[in-house]
Amino acid sequence: MINPVTEVRAFVDAALFRPVPRDHQQSDAAFRWRRTCAAVTLLIGAALLGWSLQLPPGDPRFYWGTFALAAAWAVGAVASGPLHLGRGWTRRGFAQQEGENVPVVQALVLGLLLLGLFLAGAVVVAQIPFLRRPVEELLDHASVGSFWLVLVITAVNGIAEELYFRGALFAAIGRRHPVAISTIVYTLVTATSLIPLLTLAGALLGLVTGLQRRVTGGILAPTITHLTWSIGMLFLLQPTLDAFG
Repeated sequence: MINPVTEVRAFVDAALFRPVPRDHQQSDAAFRWRRTCAAVTLLIGAALLGWSLQLPPGDPRFYWGTFALAAAWAVGAVASGPLHLGRGWTRRGFAQQEGENVPVVQALVLGLLLLGLFLAGAVVVAQIPFLRRPVEELLDHASVGSFWLVLVITAVNGIAEELYFRGALFAAIGRRHPVAISTIVYTLVTATSLIPLLTLAGALLGLVTGLQRRVTGGILAPTITHLTWSIGMLFLLQPTLDAFG
């Protein structure tokens, strides 16, 4: 008989805490170049993010500004050096080849769990005007402008953020506390939005995807989790606020 508690523990251990064996060594010169690219990209990306999120809903500059932001994250990440897809644990062990056994199901489950957690939090936020107001102002970009264009922007930026934060930046930090440092940096960058709920989201999402990056050694699992959460929030956050406000 399957023990649910044992299964949950095994899932959490495999998804978030037990790194798969790998060897992603770089030369000292390549590592210095990665750090330089990561630092320059961080400055550009933080400035673009803070500026674009302060634009009024319907302003066409929001669209090209956020696409420029995605381009900055992605170009900086690719320029910094090699990025890996990663691999995950199975019940038999782990895949030997890069890109094999990417933990898609694990990543989807984690994304859905994060989505459920934040929708539950949205029920509380709906009752607190000073927390609800900035969230709805952000969501106005989807309701006042083109929803489908905002959906594309959400997906593209989610992928680009993972390329940078869990790809280039994570690798640039080195072996000492990359999960903690990358999470703090991601949270601080998100805080430029001046939206408390989005900043909290950045902290939790950054922590979960950082743990995934440490476990899998790559960016694909964090990207799947990020997209599951962010696209789900785009579709479900406003209805949740409306239902409980």
